[in-house]
Amino acid sequence: MNTNSNTYTFIYATVMVAVVALMLAFVSSALKGIQTENIELDKKKQILSSLNINLEGEDAAALYDQYIVQELIINTNADIRSDVKGEAFALDFNKEMSKQASERQLPLYIAEVEGATKYIIPMQGAGLWGSIWGYVSLNEDKNTVYGTYFSHASETPGLGAEIAEKEFQHRFAGKKIFNNQEQLVSIAVMKSGQKADNKDQVDGISGGTITSQGVEAMLLNCLTQYEAYFKIKGGTEE
Repeated sequence: MNTNSNTYTFIYATVMVAVVALMLAFVSSALKGIQTENIELDKKKQILSSLNINLEGEDAAALYDQYIVQELIINTNADIRSDVKGEAFALDFNKEMSKQASERQLPLYIAEVEGATKYIIPMQGAGLWGSIWGYVSLNEDKNTVYGTYFSHASETPGLGAEIAEKEFQHRFAGKKIFNNQEQLVSIAVMKSGQKADNKDQVDGISGGTITSQGVEAMLLNCLTQYEAYFKIKGGTEE
């Protein structure tokens, strides 16, 4: 075959594209398992961080198995749909929150920390530039915050991105999500010096007003999904 012909060039290019495509497919397939494991491990670290567990130099997977004693799937009416380990963990919370409220399946994680029961609820919302997410852990009364973990996709460094810093996250510890009338009002995230009515509050991020408002909206929206469970099962039982 004439190597200078258009036919040769076309065949050569086609073969090379096919070979490269096969190689990329093989590499992608080979790495898929590792990628999935890393995603799952990161999720476990986030859940443990909301429990104030020190992960430095520790086996996060082993710690998760140690502290997380139960994983539940519930609905907005507090009916337990599953308690099979792994099923709640595998749920896509973002996808569930896009469904009608009556169709949502909600993951709930139950932990034992120093002999005390904690309840971990996933969070997802919107900041200034993109998605924000995290986890909130509640004490056994299902009312008082024990710990939080927040992260973001693209908030501004030094401003909205500060939601990922422990200094901000620790502000929520000890705050209550129900008011004195046993209404779930969540927690306000306010500018320093401002005062919220009839609910607990924390100072927002200086210069990160919209991201702070996003955290406040995320907390209320996500915690409200679990309100029936908190009231029926918890210290605010009616």
